[in-house]
Amino acid sequence: MPVFDDYLSPHAQQAVIAGLFIAAGWWVVALQNRRRDAKQRAERVGDVQRALLAEIRAHVVALEAQRLDEDEARRLLDSLRDSGRVPVIPTQANDRIFAAIIDEVHILPASVIDPVVTYYRQLSVMAAFAEAIRNQARKDAARAVEMFGDYLGLTEAARETGHEAMRLLMASIFGGERAVQELLEQEEQAGARRIAAALPGELADLRDRLSKRSSDRSGL
Repeated sequence: MPVFDDYLSPHAQQAVIAGLFIAAGWWVVALQNRRRDAKQRAERVGDVQRALLAEIRAHVVALEAQRLDEDEARRLLDSLRDSGRVPVIPTQANDRIFAAIIDEVHILPASVIDPVVTYYRQLSVMAAFAEAIRNQARKDAARAVEMFGDYLGLTEAARETGHEAMRLLMASIFGGERAVQELLEQEEQAGARRIAAALPGELADLRDRLSKRSSDRSGL
C-alpha cells in the first residue's frame, strides 16, 4: 500500500488490513446469524399458528355438530325439567396445544393474538361453568338444568370466537400480516355499511315511538 508508506510502516499496514478482514468477517457472520434467526422465528411462528388452527378447528367442528337451534334448545331444557335429569357435561381438554405454547404466544402477529386468546379464554369460562353445573347437580338438579341453558349460550359464543380465530389464523398463515389487516379492514367497512343501511330505519322507528309517547302524554 504505497499510499500509506509515508504514514504507516509495512507491518502496521498489514495489521490494518488484517483488522479490516476480521471486522468484515464479524459483520458477515452477524448478518448471517440475523437472517438465520429471522428464518427460524418465521418457521416457528408458522408452526405455532398451524398447530393452533388445527386444535381450534377440531373443537369448532365438534361444536358445529352439537349445535342446537333455539327450538331444539328449548325442547331439550323442557325435557330435562320434566324428567328431573341433569345433563352430563364431559370434562374436555381442548387447549393442550395452547397450554403448551402459552409462553410463546407473544411471537404471534399482534392482530392474531387477541382473537386466539379470546377463544381460549372462552374455553376456560366453559370449563369453570361446567364444573359449577356438576357441583350444583348434587344439590339442586332444577337449578343445574337452568345453568345448563346458560352453558349452551357459552358454547355458541365459543363457536363464534373459534370461527373468528380460525379466519385470522388462516389469513396470517397463507397471506401474512398484510392479509390479516386487509381482512380486518374489509370487515370494518362491511360493518360500517350495515350500520349505515340500518340506521335510517332505526331512527325512523325511534321517532315514531317518541311521537307516540308524546301523543299519549298529551291525551292524558
